[in-house]
Amino acid sequence: MADVANRAGVSRTLVSTIFRDIPGASAQTRQRVMQAAEELGYRPDAAAQMLRRNRSMNLGVLFTSRHAFDLEFIEYIYPAAEQHGYHVVLGAMTSTRDEYKAVEELLSYHCEALILLGPDLDAAQLNRIAERVPVVEVGRFVEGAGIDVVRTDDDSGVAQVVDYLVGLGHQKILHVDGGRMPSAAGRRNGYETAMRKHGLAEQIRIIGGDYTEESGALAAAEILAGSDLPTAVIAGNDRCALGLLDSLRQGGLKVPADISVVGYDDSRLARLSFVDLTSVRQDIRQMADLAVKAAAERLDGKRTEVAQFILPPSLAVRSTTGPARLQTRAAS
Repeated sequence: MADVANRAGVSRTLVSTIFRDIPGASAQTRQRVMQAAEELGYRPDAAAQMLRRNRSMNLGVLFTSRHAFDLEFIEYIYPAAEQHGYHVVLGAMTSTRDEYKAVEELLSYHCEALILLGPDLDAAQLNRIAERVPVVEVGRFVEGAGIDVVRTDDDSGVAQVVDYLVGLGHQKILHVDGGRMPSAAGRRNGYETAMRKHGLAEQIRIIGGDYTEESGALAAAEILAGSDLPTAVIAGNDRCALGLLDSLRQGGLKVPADISVVGYDDSRLARLSFVDLTSVRQDIRQMADLAVKAAAERLDGKRTEVAQFILPPSLAVRSTTGPARLQTRAAS
């Protein structure tokens, strides 16, 4: 650092201030110092900084690499964390790596708070983690001391879909739910409540699934094997909807002429031109911003009480939905 100061013609204290991103230096001085550091090949020692501050400034993020929502969230979490002066440490859940192990590993990296993307850990397990560090749950409601929640109003999201489909003349509206996946219960509840609101309680039909293309394909096989086809299907998420689309079309149905299909998340998959899926949009960027903000508020002593951030969803209408067919078709 002294070498950088000598080359840039400033004090070592000023170099330290600039590397810690503390206001005070002019833009020109900051640029001169950074250029000198680049020429000398100098990089600040993050571990040494952590020891001096007695803080790691690390936020642990637990995610699933198989979920499109999680991957988009990860993209937005980095700039959000940087804005608050924190670093991101990722922990992935896989078929061979459970959540508890991933959480323990994140804590071993001295993460000061954890941002969890809809894990299966129950409230008691999460509360035990929250006794050690602040926890922000993304995507589902969890009640407990020290656990903040950032989520979309999933009940409202699916209710918007039902309202929209009923407006197109649909009554036989089926839901492929997400089983025990994050937010699945809220989406299922929104579907049932909206169907009853429209006087369609007798038309309520739910096929169990999850958030994979395979679950959509299995649901499509069950639909095609029936004698009374629905006119519309609301999938638990976009990946499930993709499995539905492919299998329904292979089964001889036209989308949306014979059957309309709706997803949830409005992920990049839904927006691909050859998919063009009608889907419920979640503001993933804002969710990432709020998750980091919630963690930073706790860590920086700005808030001690539990907070919930519930964002309104919106419906993105594309080519996989249309008016209900006039007559019920039997599966071939």
